[in-house]
Amino acid sequence: MEPVIQEEVSGCGIAASATLAGISYAEAKRKANALGIYAADPTLWSETAHVHKLLRELGIEASPTETPFESCECLPDKALMAIKWRLEQGKPFWYWVVFFREGGEVVVLDSKKALKSNVRRDFGRIKPKWYIEVTN
Repeated sequence: MEPVIQEEVSGCGIAASATLAGISYAEAKRKANALGIYAADPTLWSETAHVHKLLRELGIEASPTETPFESCECLPDKALMAIKWRLEQGKPFWYWVVFFREGGEVVVLDSKKALKSNVRRDFGRIKPKWYIEVTN
């Protein structure tokens, strides 16, 4: 699996969905926009409904619910993960990344353009809050 780099500052949900689907950011953005999902909409990173809708459109099967993060060992083989979780004016916000296991290692694909490497293994630094299991 290869990371897709987000082309918009707030496009982490679209980029993570593109990564899971194996398509470009532009293609995922086009499909998202056709569904009424836009990177600039703060609900894309403060609610899960938009990402679930985009994942369904892209043929990605995912759990309908979020599971609180406990440890790396408890994670499924593939997941959409919420990191950088915080409250802003009483409303939760987070940043989307993709988690998967590769050769027994845990890997996080981070779409942020400014990173030296978008493949991360510094799991302790990302502080996951919860995840959505991806089953295909």
